[in-house]
Amino acid sequence: MNAIELASLLCSRLCHDLLSPVGALNNGIELLADEQDPEMRERCLELLAESARASANKLKFFRLAFGAGGGFGDEIDTREARGALEGLYGPEKRIELGWIVAGDQLPKGAVKVLLNLAMIAGDALVRGGRLDVGAERSETTIEMVIRAEGPRVLVDPVLRETIAKGASNGAVEPRAAGAWLAHGLTAEAGGTIKLSDIADEVLLIGVTLPLAA
Repeated sequence: MNAIELASLLCSRLCHDLLSPVGALNNGIELLADEQDPEMRERCLELLAESARASANKLKFFRLAFGAGGGFGDEIDTREARGALEGLYGPEKRIELGWIVAGDQLPKGAVKVLLNLAMIAGDALVRGGRLDVGAERSETTIEMVIRAEGPRVLVDPVLRETIAKGASNGAVEPRAAGAWLAHGLTAEAGGTIKLSDIADEVLLIGVTLPLAA
């Protein structure tokens, strides 16, 4: 898969995730134009604000996870990455987020791997739960661990395969774009990703990324 194909996949994923909040914005504006009752108009405005926040939070997250967010340097402020993840899951209150990342900076590639895998783990909590994200940097490696626990943890087998092996038969579905990106960046750095067994009640994802000499 080349860079153009990857860009197409990421755009498809972004459009898919933004369709719902942007559609809600459009519907809210149409309702507001026709509604005369003050209480209903106030409720419409609340829904518009929620949809606008959701759209902004998703864009902020995807800017770091998929794009060139974080400025022109080689590293990203980990507080910015935490804020992006909190914006993605925090407002729903379904998922409790734990952030145990040592240090104020991480390489851009490491942040992309971390955020994409955290998104996959968060999406696996179909009935809510807790998502813990940890990272530690030594002189030679970056070690990352992502843990998802809840009433039901479900990871699409396609995502599992893409994380572990990359593209299957040279093709990747848009929903697996983040998994493919995480796999590709890790493989390019000479690192590894390990997932807990599919039968386990808790999802664990461990990543080791060697640092360039």
